[in-house]
Amino acid sequence: MWNPVVLKRESQTLKKITPVIARNCWILLVHLWVIAGCAQVPQEREPEDGEFSETSIVVILADDLGWADISCQGSAWETPAIDQLAREGIRFTRAYSNGPNCAPSRACLITGTDVATHGVFTVPPATRGKAENRKLNPPKSRRVLRDEAVTLAEMLSEKGYRSGHIGKWHVGDDPRTQGFDVSIASDRRGHPKTHLAPWNLPDLPEQEAGTELADALTDHAVEFIEESGDEPFFLMLSHYAVHTPVQAPQKQIQKWKEKFPEASKRVWKYAALVESLDRSVQRIRDVLERTGRSRNTLVLFTSDNGGLESFTDNGPLRGGKGMLYEGGVRVPLIAWGAGLKGGRINSTDSVQLTDLAPTFLELAGASAPEPELLVGTSLNPVLFQQGALPERDLMWHFPAYLEGIRSIHGTWRTTPVSSIMRGDDKLLEFFEDGDLQLYDLKDPTEQIDLSAQDPNKVKDLRERLQRWRKAKKMPMPSGPKDQ
Repeated sequence: MWNPVVLKRESQTLKKITPVIARNCWILLVHLWVIAGCAQVPQEREPEDGEFSETSIVVILADDLGWADISCQGSAWETPAIDQLAREGIRFTRAYSNGPNCAPSRACLITGTDVATHGVFTVPPATRGKAENRKLNPPKSRRVLRDEAVTLAEMLSEKGYRSGHIGKWHVGDDPRTQGFDVSIASDRRGHPKTHLAPWNLPDLPEQEAGTELADALTDHAVEFIEESGDEPFFLMLSHYAVHTPVQAPQKQIQKWKEKFPEASKRVWKYAALVESLDRSVQRIRDVLERTGRSRNTLVLFTSDNGGLESFTDNGPLRGGKGMLYEGGVRVPLIAWGAGLKGGRINSTDSVQLTDLAPTFLELAGASAPEPELLVGTSLNPVLFQQGALPERDLMWHFPAYLEGIRSIHGTWRTTPVSSIMRGDDKLLEFFEDGDLQLYDLKDPTEQIDLSAQDPNKVKDLRERLQRWRKAKKMPMPSGPKDQ
């Protein structure tokens, strides 16, 4: 029996010749696999009047946007387009990234797999900070996806989806080598040199000096949707905003200065960056409605991790980017379009970005070559009010060091750590000293450590976490303490 993953590995030598040839060969191999009858193709429902036959998918991914950086979750910044999306769609208040910083979160989202499978568990190097301050030796993290990693673009190509990646990629040199048909402004870099033109990003035509990067990326996203015609499509609009450098045109800075005269200039710039994301959401919504595709296009708005402390807003959550506390991994998540019944707030289901892969594949009637590698659960029962999600544990693994913001954290934002969430219970296990912290997320501030009060719960959660790490063969730090 043909296995598409094996076939893809065989085609890797072609990738060294040219990404275009490799892409065409991979599509041909997948199509041959389907024709051969090795793929299970679920039944498709008949479209209603005015619908396209397949559900298209748009992911608008912000970079470092804090959980409370949108006004419907408490922000002072005005985000009317995002708020409208939430009012007419579904807002998940307990949504989580799979990592506390950019690269692992994005690798998990685009493959549907965990850090043990794709090997990207931090933004390298894992040995941040001064060696004398580190008690353990963290394992090395990959900088890019393995060639044999299978992305959502490749999985959806089985059903004829046209795919585009516009904006930050961070897990390789070119998304086209990982199955995307269109790639603009995407390479290994984790942030732009500037948010104001000229940007010097691959395949992104320059615009008038001072043009905001989020606007330019959205120009191409709109064009991609328009050019897709009747084809089903998968679009990743992956913004560099609101990652540093914090920049905005003077006109926008002045606008926010007038609204918040007592705030700092950096806050005014940051508010303008958030506003650029909101404009992008509005324009994507507008083009979907104008082209008649909104009824059969699912739009997801989210962020890759929590906001960087000191100027972003994570609301009442503890910590921020780079930490496994709530402020580092809880993210905004709004679903809109595709006939969803809107006006709903889901505050009961804890979901992760790896849930998006099985959600999208189910909508498309597509399948993963190795479905056992997918670690998420389809959100469609909740999205379409067909049932509840099963009870499950959510896990995180971050065996690396990240320097702290000295005025806030001291030496480290985090030392090597794993975490498990079961219902409202959350346990963090720090590897340097074996420290175990237990929190009840009914209080999302994580200020009261309950580990001494409930040792049985600590024992149960820790054993679950350890079994998971062992089963997944998670890379572990080494040192004087055997973990």
